[in-house]
Parts: sequence; structure tokens; C-alpha cells
Amino acid sequence: MPELAAHVRDVPVNQIREITEAAWSTPGAIVLSIGEPGFALPRHILDAGIACLARDETNYTPNAGIPALREAFAARFREQQSLTLGAERVYVVDGAQQGLHFAMSLLLSPGDEILIPNPGYPTFAMTSRLLHAVPVRYPLYPENDFQPHIEDIEALITARTRVIVLNSPSNPLGAVISEKATRELVELAVRHDLWIVSDECYEAFTFDVPHVSPARFDSEVPGEARVFTSLTLSKTYGLTGLRIGALICPPGLEQKMNNVMESIVSCVASPSQYAALAALTGPQDYVSQARDHYRSNRDAASALLTDKGIPFLGAQGAFYLWADVSHVSGGDVRTWVRKFLAESGVSFAPGTAFGSIGEGWIRIALCGGQQDLLDGVSRLPAKL
Repeated sequence: MPELAAHVRDVPVNQIREITEAAWSTPGAIVLSIGEPGFALPRHILDAGIACLARDETNYTPNAGIPALREAFAARFREQQSLTLGAERVYVVDGAQQGLHFAMSLLLSPGDEILIPNPGYPTFAMTSRLLHAVPVRYPLYPENDFQPHIEDIEALITARTRVIVLNSPSNPLGAVISEKATRELVELAVRHDLWIVSDECYEAFTFDVPHVSPARFDSEVPGEARVFTSLTLSKTYGLTGLRIGALICPPGLEQKMNNVMESIVSCVASPSQYAALAALTGPQDYVSQARDHYRSNRDAASALLTDKGIPFLGAQGAFYLWADVSHVSGGDVRTWVRKFLAESGVSFAPGTAFGSIGEGWIRIALCGGQQDLLDGVSRLPAKL
């Protein structure tokens, strides 16, 4: 058999899936290693997808998505971020991951460097490698509450750097980048003539702090704007399996976006688009109830970790807790989570899934039932 391409052979294992699939194969396991919302989907969203199938509206849609859905995404983003945005800049994508791949496909040539957070979501590195680009990790340090520092990022910029990836609220950290820091990061990109790809997967879930998109500080002038914004309904409405999101592009790139979308996926399935339209334009009870549930789970798990003396980062957004288990993980948290699953029946995502700075840390998903969450966290060894 001929060999696969080198850039495919070098793509690393996703350690989140590694531990989660082991947990799914473990009878009775408490799975706290994956971010899967646990609520039933609202009926009006289901009915919209079913109605699309019932009327046999199953043909191609425009590359960029049905017009009403593009406008619904634009209206939501305009309202949340207090900016001007036309629907022509919104491209409906097959989930946030396809949106990130879409953006990177537009921006990266072989050998280009892309700055990604450490710790940060693993597919940032995986996707850039598939595009023959070079991921360069910028540090988010515990002593800085895992917030980005301009000086740390600027020190990594070279003549080959093309893109900075930002992620707020952060997966895995639950950290939210402040308005001041967000503005400074856009100014950094302007100084060095870089693109920004902003992953805002968890924008609907912040606690006591606002979500501020880099797009708020971007230019509206074609040729000067530089921010691509990746959105998804997977987390906001629990639509992980419908694979639906949006990529918002700078002005002036519409035709290029159509060409690339055609070559990647052509268009998103029409039932998913109509379900998404119902989600965005219908009752929003699901979102507010989910936010309250995640906050309650965060507070309950944080109290339990405090009682055990286990350090953690106070989550300001998303639905994860980032906890320090270095007192028991022995310098190899990836191996430790597998051992802990076998011995205790609980899975956590190892911090090394997200970068080298994650060694000794675990990500705890807060999106399921509170009793399972507390049962799982209670089995962590206390730090004496």
C-alpha cells in the first residue's frame, strides 16, 4: 500500500477523544472528559428540521447558506457586539471545526506560521498541520491566570507569521479575555499585518463578565479588516450532532469565500440550516436555562475542589473547570487520567491534550448532571 502524506502521518492523537472513548467502553463510567450539552433539544428546533425533510427541501442551498439564516446570525452578532454587519459577510458552515478549517484554508500557505494558545483546543494545531502550516504556541501561564500577554505573543512573531488564533471564552480554561486585552491583541495584529481567527464557540456562556469579540475593534474598510469570527450553535443550543455554525469574514472577500466553500463542503445540509434558523429566531429559554445550569455546576464543583485543597482556575465562561492535579499525576497527566478511569470509573480530559503548559492539569466538563459531576469530582484525591 502507498504511504499516506507526511502531514497526515504527523497529526497527533486527540487526547480528549482517546480518554473519552475509553470511558464510553467502561461500564458505569462518569464521563467528564467531553463537552457535550446534556439537555433535550427544544421541540421547535426539532420540528423545523423535520418540516424541512417533510416538504422534501433537500436540494443544494447557496454555498453561503440560506439567506434567512445568514441574516439571523448577522442580527445576533450585531446585537451582542454593537457593530455593523451585513448578512453578506456570514457563511453558514458545517460546525465550528469546519469554520476554523475554512478560515485557515483561506489564510495559510505551506510553511506559514500560525500562533495558537498553549493551553488551547487541540484542533488548532491539527488543522494547521493538515494545511502544511507550522503551529507556534504562545504561552498562557498559571501565574497570569492563563491570560495572554502581548509581550509573550509579540516575541514569537517572525517574517513567516500570518495568523493569530484567539479563543474566548476558552476551551479548556474557562478564561475570558478582557475588553482591554482584546483591543490590544487587535492592535498587535495591525502592527504586524496579521490575520486573526477568533474562535467564539462559547460566546453565549460567560459569568459576571462580558464576551467581547475582536471584531468589535476591526476595521470596516475592505483591505484593512483582518478578523475572521468562528461561531457555532453546537454549544449554545446543544446542536453538536447537527453540525451548524457560521464564519464571519472581513468585508470584500465574498467571492473568494464562495469558491473555497464549494471546494470543501459545497453547502450545509438544509435540515440543519432550518433547525438553526428556528434556534436563532425562536424562544431563547434553552440558552438562559443552560447558562444557569453551568453556573450552578461551576459553583458546586468549585466548592468541592476548594474543600479538597485542589487548585483550579475560576471559570469566567464556557462550561469547564481547569484543575491542578499535579500532586498525584506524577508528571504524566495523560497516563494518570487513564489510570484514574480504570481505578475510579471517572474520565477527565488531560491537560496535555491542550499543550505542554497543561501538564499536571485536567479539564472537567460542567455540562452534564450535577450529581454525576459531584460524584466524579469527589473521587479526586485531596491535596493535603
